[in-house]
Amino acid sequence: MRSFSPSDMSTGVLHSYLLGAVSPRPIAFASTVDEEGNPNLAPFSFFNVFSANPPILIFSPARRVRNNTTKDTLENVLRVREVVVNIVNYDIVQQMSLTSTEYDKGINEFEKAGLNMVPSDLVKPFRVAESPIQFECKVTKVEPLGKEGGAGNLVFAEVVKFHVHETVLNEEGGLDLLKIDQVARMGGNWYSRANKGMFEVAKPISKLGIGVDQIPQDIKDLNLLSGNDLGRLGNIEKMPTENELIEFQESVPELELLFEEGSSHEIVARAQEYLNINDVQSAWKVLLLKRRTNGNSGKD
Repeated sequence: MRSFSPSDMSTGVLHSYLLGAVSPRPIAFASTVDEEGNPNLAPFSFFNVFSANPPILIFSPARRVRNNTTKDTLENVLRVREVVVNIVNYDIVQQMSLTSTEYDKGINEFEKAGLNMVPSDLVKPFRVAESPIQFECKVTKVEPLGKEGGAGNLVFAEVVKFHVHETVLNEEGGLDLLKIDQVARMGGNWYSRANKGMFEVAKPISKLGIGVDQIPQDIKDLNLLSGNDLGRLGNIEKMPTENELIEFQESVPELELLFEEGSSHEIVARAQEYLNINDVQSAWKVLLLKRRTNGNSGKD
């Protein structure tokens, strides 16, 4: 067995060991607002429930390791002491991941991730409509754990009201844990899905994804792409160029017949095949070529 002393390790290396060892961890999809009411949405996996009476959730927006700055979520709860903690299930995991992108302050992550805002009843921050369970909370205390990069800030959030989608309730009115289909955070790119095991989600941190809001409306209007599909499509820095589309079409000659005779379902299914192997660029090329060659005239 190897032994380690945290004092001998860089914060980044120690961070990776901690996240890999203490897992899977639930995810707090935290919705906040600033003093002007501008929404912010971000996920945090330093999170759990710590009391039932009073009902207290605690999550921790850590100081950034690379430059020791603080995140918008922390700044917001220090000024507007309210938060909505939304539970993340598999259906929205890609959209959730996209919100961890470092968008500029004032950018609406709900719109970037293609998620719908629902007004809360007792607090100012919005709820995530697609989340199966949403906790409206008052922030009772924020406890900083240090001043250096990587230091956590414990946000004590008292639940004042919560909302549960009927689709995740059992016949007795309790939670059906299989139906919730929660996901949890592990180390690196890895997540865990309830009863399904581990899976990977590409990190968006190192780049600025265009966002779901930049996907052409006619593609979204097909209503054939899931939230996870949209999240993956939004997690690219730029769309393929015209030359890239031409090269792709020439390299995959069977696409011409697909565009001529295939239905929208079949064309989107081809794009989804690429998404399922994390080839997002090829998925984009299929969808954009569909628009260029026959628009919405393909057989449905």
